[in-house]
Amino acid sequence: MVVNDVGTGIDGRGASSPPAYAVAEEIEASGGQAVADLHDVATTAGARALAEVALEQWGRLDVLVNNAGISILRPLGELSDQECRRVLDTHAGGTLNMLRAVWPHMAGCGYGRIVNTCSDALFGDTGLSVYAAGKGAVLGLTTSLASEGAGLGIKVNAVVPIAATRMSLEALQDDERMTAVVSDLFPARHVASVVAFLAHESVPCTGELLHAAGRRVGRIFLGVTEGVVCEEDPTPEWVGEHVPRIRSTEQFRTPQSVSASMAFSLARLGVGGTGPLALDLTTPAART
Repeated sequence: MVVNDVGTGIDGRGASSPPAYAVAEEIEASGGQAVADLHDVATTAGARALAEVALEQWGRLDVLVNNAGISILRPLGELSDQECRRVLDTHAGGTLNMLRAVWPHMAGCGYGRIVNTCSDALFGDTGLSVYAAGKGAVLGLTTSLASEGAGLGIKVNAVVPIAATRMSLEALQDDERMTAVVSDLFPARHVASVVAFLAHESVPCTGELLHAAGRRVGRIFLGVTEGVVCEEDPTPEWVGEHVPRIRSTEQFRTPQSVSASMAFSLARLGVGGTGPLALDLTTPAART
């Protein structure tokens, strides 16, 4: 195992080697094999170098856990250009860079397990806009690459953790009660079990987000409601009139691809989902 951590502050500033080496040493002491790595995955070169370390050490890449992240939680108007860039470069850029670095090796071997780290920030809250934007990118990468990897033996899932980490506890440092609750109910070891499951060769799912919240594990998913079909061209007034039914979640679907979403819309419009209207929305390269 290669343990990568540049050891920055939670806001992405600075660097320190002890965190990566401490984890690697702990793994070694438990009977595992690990090396520490300090490359910055927010850069393409850093991600490629990290992948090469694993290949040089073990000759192959079977599992990637994308967990690089920083936290700058302030209202949008209070964030500088540099801070916005730093958050996006780490979350979206770091995940994408590592995916690009390992994908050719996994595809060549016909096997891979990828676990991305997403966040409850997807549900929205004040002060989370740019952080949530980065995690939204991770969600898109997870679902899309699950489709791309299906025929390559690569499964791509994500964990959405709630855990007492250095980042989360620092964010709660002004609230002693919540710090105590998070420390007591959400130890990081609970999340580790979910990550290990998603990284295992027998994992049955791909393209999914598992919510690791203490002793509770659930699933987070994108859904589309049944909606309402207008008999004529819809007007803004018609949409407004039918908002309650449009928004109702009593009946919904969870399409596993863009094509599945299109097929659902076609079916709701009374158009058959077979024949020439069963659209293949994959890229031309993927169809050859």
